[in-house]
Amino acid sequence: MREIVLPAEETPGSLENFLRKNFPIGYVRKLFRKNGVRINGRRAREDDVVRARDRIQLYIPFEATKTTLVPGTDSSNIETIFEDEALLVVNKPAGLAVHEGKTVSKRASILGILETRFRAAAIVPRLIHRLDKDTSGLLMIAKNPQALDELEGIFESGEVAKEYLCLVVGRLPSNEGKIDFLLPGREGKPVRSLTRFRVVQRFSETTLARVQIETGRLHQIRLHFAKLNYPVVMDDQHGDFGFNKRFRKQYGLTRQFLHAERLKIKYGGKQREWSAPLASDLKRVLSRLADFQC
Repeated sequence: MREIVLPAEETPGSLENFLRKNFPIGYVRKLFRKNGVRINGRRAREDDVVRARDRIQLYIPFEATKTTLVPGTDSSNIETIFEDEALLVVNKPAGLAVHEGKTVSKRASILGILETRFRAAAIVPRLIHRLDKDTSGLLMIAKNPQALDELEGIFESGEVAKEYLCLVVGRLPSNEGKIDFLLPGREGKPVRSLTRFRVVQRFSETTLARVQIETGRLHQIRLHFAKLNYPVVMDDQHGDFGFNKRFRKQYGLTRQFLHAERLKIKYGGKQREWSAPLASDLKRVLSRLADFQC
């Protein structure tokens, strides 16, 4: 059994919300499903209120290794690219999920970290779009509901330019092209999906490409290149697993080579453009690939 004593400064709130701030949602659901949580020794429900100095007892072991918190990650080392009273643009590190999930607690996500940062100012950050956990680069967050509505509308209408750098397995035969295979939409039905690419550099077994997506489907870049049989290097879901194993051993890369490099959008009556420098692990890979070319 594990016991948590709430600090003296804790404000009253629901038990479920307190637990979700500190543990993955899958673990929290399991606690309630199996009646594995108590408040001051009595059986507890999701909507029970917890207050300062309450004792919460957890009777189901929590396996901390299942969380995805990046060691040392907090709001101070998430690089801010742009910020005003309504919008925040950050350079998301790879390995950090944008929101909570089955194996990710809220506090171990971008949203959770930023909620803590803005709590004193009574700002509740909201995602305008998403990046995969293992994709680095530009991420936009709204700081109020009005900005969220406006910018979500811009994203849904396609009036935003999103550009990525990715390394794919194999040597792409064309210097530029487009991929327009249908992909599952929000309701699982096939929907239009358009990806454009331009080759930056070819290596012996891989190609570095600059990619623009005109739609925002789940895993769009990864699925589109996999459809062409040129999967993203180190993609652990849609990639070439044999190649990935060799590449990891040779170059030390442990996540997919995909980086959200540029965003261009009309915001606040102005045309805005932001860029994020390539993450250090991807820089090292490109440097070594170039050395092997010599």
